[in-house]
Amino acid sequence: MSITITETRIPDVVIIEPKLFSDHRGTFFEVFRSTTFGEYDLPTHFTQANHARSRKGVIRGLHFQWDPPMGKMMRVTRGAAFVVAVDIRPGSQTLGQWHGMLLNSGTYRQVWAPAGFARGFCALEEDTEVQYLCTGTYNPACEAGIRWDDPDVGIEWPLPDGGPPILSDKDKVAPSLKTWLASPEAAHFRVAGLAQTG
Repeated sequence: MSITITETRIPDVVIIEPKLFSDHRGTFFEVFRSTTFGEYDLPTHFTQANHARSRKGVIRGLHFQWDPPMGKMMRVTRGAAFVVAVDIRPGSQTLGQWHGMLLNSGTYRQVWAPAGFARGFCALEEDTEVQYLCTGTYNPACEAGIRWDDPDVGIEWPLPDGGPPILSDKDKVAPSLKTWLASPEAAHFRVAGLAQTG
Protein backbone atom coordinates (compact mmCIF):
# COMPACT_ATOMS: atom_id res chain seq x y z
CA MET A 1 0.00 0.00 0.00
CA SER A 2 1.23 3.48 -0.85
CA ILE A 3 -0.27 6.61 0.67
CA THR A 4 0.42 10.32 0.64
CA ILE A 5 0.16 12.19 3.93
CA THR A 6 -0.60 15.91 3.95
CA GLU A 7 -0.33 17.86 7.17
CA THR A 8 -2.84 20.54 8.11
CA ARG A 9 -2.39 23.65 10.25
CA ILE A 10 -3.22 21.41 13.23
CA PRO A 11 -0.30 18.95 13.42
CA ASP A 12 -2.32 15.96 14.65
CA VAL A 13 -4.95 16.23 11.91
CA VAL A 14 -3.76 14.79 8.60
CA ILE A 15 -5.13 14.04 5.15
CA ILE A 16 -4.52 10.54 3.85
CA GLU A 17 -4.61 9.95 0.10
CA PRO A 18 -4.22 6.41 -1.25
CA LYS A 19 -2.54 5.32 -4.44
CA LEU A 20 -5.12 4.51 -7.09
CA PHE A 21 -4.94 1.61 -9.52
CA SER A 22 -7.11 2.33 -12.54
CA ASP A 23 -7.75 0.58 -15.85
CA HIS A 24 -10.60 -0.02 -18.28
CA ARG A 25 -12.58 -1.80 -15.52
CA GLY A 26 -12.50 1.05 -13.02
CA THR A 27 -10.47 1.92 -9.92
CA PHE A 28 -9.08 0.02 -6.93
CA PHE A 29 -7.36 1.29 -3.79
CA GLU A 30 -6.67 0.16 -0.25
CA VAL A 31 -8.50 2.07 2.47
CA PHE A 32 -6.33 0.76 5.31
CA ARG A 33 -3.29 -1.42 5.91
CA SER A 34 -1.88 -1.62 9.42
CA THR A 35 1.79 -1.93 8.43
CA THR A 36 1.68 1.12 6.18
CA PHE A 37 -0.24 3.21 8.69
CA GLY A 38 2.29 2.24 11.37
CA GLU A 39 5.12 3.60 9.22
CA TYR A 40 3.43 7.02 9.34
CA ASP A 41 2.57 6.89 13.07
CA LEU A 42 -1.10 6.52 12.22
CA PRO A 43 -3.38 4.12 14.11
CA THR A 44 -2.90 0.46 13.28
CA HIS A 45 -6.01 -0.82 15.05
CA PHE A 46 -9.63 0.23 14.64
CA THR A 47 -12.44 -1.20 16.75
CA GLN A 48 -15.53 0.10 14.97
CA ALA A 49 -16.66 1.15 11.47
CA ASN A 50 -19.59 3.57 11.06
CA HIS A 51 -21.62 4.64 8.04
CA ALA A 52 -23.87 7.73 7.96
CA ARG A 53 -26.25 8.71 5.17
CA SER A 54 -27.51 12.29 5.29
CA ARG A 55 -29.80 14.67 3.50
CA LYS A 56 -28.38 17.79 1.90
CA GLY A 57 -27.92 20.47 4.55
CA VAL A 58 -27.56 18.10 7.50
CA ILE A 59 -24.84 18.91 10.02
CA ARG A 60 -23.79 16.07 12.31
CA GLY A 61 -21.56 17.20 15.14
CA LEU A 62 -19.46 18.28 16.72
CA HIS A 63 -19.05 14.95 18.54
CA PHE A 64 -16.38 13.22 20.64
CA GLN A 65 -15.94 10.49 23.25
CA TRP A 66 -13.52 10.33 26.19
CA ASP A 67 -13.88 6.75 27.45
CA PRO A 68 -12.69 4.86 25.61
CA PRO A 69 -10.98 7.70 23.73
CA MET A 70 -12.01 7.66 20.10
CA GLY A 71 -10.02 8.80 17.11
CA LYS A 72 -11.74 8.82 13.72
CA MET A 73 -10.64 8.43 10.11
CA MET A 74 -13.40 9.81 7.88
CA ARG A 75 -14.11 9.56 4.16
CA VAL A 76 -17.00 10.29 1.82
CA THR A 77 -18.19 7.41 -0.36
CA ARG A 78 -21.20 9.11 -1.94
CA GLY A 79 -22.02 12.75 -2.53
CA ALA A 80 -19.99 15.49 -0.88
CA ALA A 81 -19.41 16.78 2.64
CA PHE A 82 -17.47 19.42 4.49
CA VAL A 83 -15.63 17.47 7.19
CA VAL A 84 -14.39 19.25 10.34
CA ALA A 85 -12.13 18.48 13.31
CA VAL A 86 -11.83 20.86 16.30
CA ASP A 87 -9.05 20.66 18.92
CA ILE A 88 -10.70 20.41 22.35
CA ARG A 89 -7.58 19.40 24.34
CA PRO A 90 -6.84 21.55 27.40
CA GLY A 91 -3.31 22.91 27.19
CA SER A 92 -2.97 22.30 23.45
CA GLN A 93 -1.26 25.00 21.40
CA THR A 94 -4.08 24.68 18.87
CA LEU A 95 -6.96 24.51 21.38
CA GLY A 96 -10.17 25.74 19.77
CA GLN A 97 -8.73 25.73 16.27
CA TRP A 98 -10.42 23.77 13.51
CA HIS A 99 -9.59 22.17 10.22
CA GLY A 100 -12.27 21.70 7.60
CA MET A 101 -12.15 20.40 4.07
CA LEU A 102 -14.39 19.30 1.26
CA LEU A 103 -14.45 15.56 0.61
CA ASN A 104 -16.42 13.85 -2.11
CA SER A 105 -16.79 10.40 -3.56
CA GLY A 106 -14.30 11.13 -6.34
CA THR A 107 -11.34 12.29 -4.25
CA TYR A 108 -10.72 9.10 -2.21
CA ARG A 109 -9.12 11.20 0.53
CA GLN A 110 -9.52 10.47 4.21
CA VAL A 111 -9.10 12.76 7.22
CA TRP A 112 -7.59 11.45 10.45
CA ALA A 113 -8.12 13.20 13.79
CA PRO A 114 -7.12 11.48 17.05
CA ALA A 115 -8.91 11.45 20.38
CA GLY A 116 -9.18 14.95 21.80
CA PHE A 117 -10.88 16.36 18.72
CA ALA A 118 -14.56 17.05 18.15
CA ARG A 119 -15.63 15.97 14.69
CA GLY A 120 -18.54 16.63 12.42
CA PHE A 121 -19.60 17.20 8.85
CA CYS A 122 -22.10 19.04 6.69
CA ALA A 123 -23.72 17.11 3.83
CA LEU A 124 -23.53 19.21 0.67
CA GLU A 125 -25.51 16.88 -1.60
CA GLU A 126 -28.57 14.68 -1.18
CA ASP A 127 -27.93 11.19 0.18
CA THR A 128 -24.33 11.94 1.10
CA GLU A 129 -22.65 8.95 2.72
CA VAL A 130 -19.76 9.32 5.17
CA GLN A 131 -17.86 6.34 6.52
CA TYR A 132 -15.44 6.41 9.41
CA LEU A 133 -13.17 4.02 11.21
CA CYS A 134 -12.93 4.52 14.98
CA THR A 135 -10.19 3.62 17.45
CA GLY A 136 -12.66 3.28 20.34
CA THR A 137 -15.93 1.41 20.72
CA TYR A 138 -19.00 3.61 21.12
CA ASN A 139 -19.93 4.29 24.75
CA PRO A 140 -23.04 6.51 25.12
CA ALA A 141 -22.22 7.20 28.78
CA CYS A 142 -19.00 8.98 27.82
CA GLU A 143 -19.89 10.81 24.62
CA ALA A 144 -20.45 14.52 24.29
CA GLY A 145 -20.41 17.38 21.83
CA ILE A 146 -19.97 21.09 21.35
CA ARG A 147 -22.08 23.51 19.36
CA TRP A 148 -21.65 23.45 15.61
CA ASP A 149 -21.87 27.26 15.54
CA ASP A 150 -19.86 28.14 18.66
CA PRO A 151 -18.58 31.68 17.96
CA ASP A 152 -15.38 30.98 19.90
CA VAL A 153 -14.55 28.26 17.36
CA GLY A 154 -15.89 30.08 14.31
CA ILE A 155 -16.25 27.28 11.79
CA GLU A 156 -17.01 28.60 8.32
CA TRP A 157 -19.59 26.02 7.27
CA PRO A 158 -20.41 26.08 3.53
CA LEU A 159 -24.12 25.59 4.12
CA PRO A 160 -25.85 24.62 0.88
CA ASP A 161 -28.38 27.19 -0.31
CA GLY A 162 -27.43 29.43 2.61
CA GLY A 163 -28.85 27.21 5.37
CA PRO A 164 -30.18 26.85 8.00
CA PRO A 165 -28.75 23.41 8.75
CA ILE A 166 -30.78 20.32 9.62
CA LEU A 167 -29.78 19.26 13.15
CA SER A 168 -30.61 16.52 15.62
CA ASP A 169 -32.33 17.56 18.84
CA LYS A 170 -29.14 16.75 20.73
CA ASP A 171 -26.95 18.88 18.47
CA LYS A 172 -29.35 21.82 18.81
CA VAL A 173 -28.63 22.04 22.54
CA ALA A 174 -24.93 21.08 22.56
CA PRO A 175 -22.82 23.17 24.96
CA SER A 176 -20.08 25.60 24.05
CA LEU A 177 -16.38 24.78 23.97
CA LYS A 178 -15.95 26.90 27.12
CA THR A 179 -18.52 24.78 28.92
CA TRP A 180 -16.78 21.58 27.88
CA LEU A 181 -13.37 22.87 29.02
CA ALA A 182 -14.83 23.73 32.43
CA SER A 183 -16.10 20.18 32.93
CA PRO A 184 -14.06 17.56 34.86
CA GLU A 185 -14.24 15.23 31.83
CA ALA A 186 -12.10 17.62 29.79
CA ALA A 187 -9.08 16.45 31.81
CA HIS A 188 -9.21 13.18 29.87
CA PHE A 189 -7.81 15.06 26.87
CA ARG A 190 -5.19 17.16 28.63
CA VAL A 191 -2.19 17.32 26.32
CA ALA A 192 0.23 15.84 28.87
CA GLY A 193 -1.86 12.66 28.96
CA LEU A 194 -2.42 12.15 25.26
CA ALA A 195 0.20 9.42 25.00
CA GLN A 196 -1.94 7.30 27.31
CA THR A 197 -5.32 8.18 25.76
CA GLY A 198 -4.55 7.37 22.12
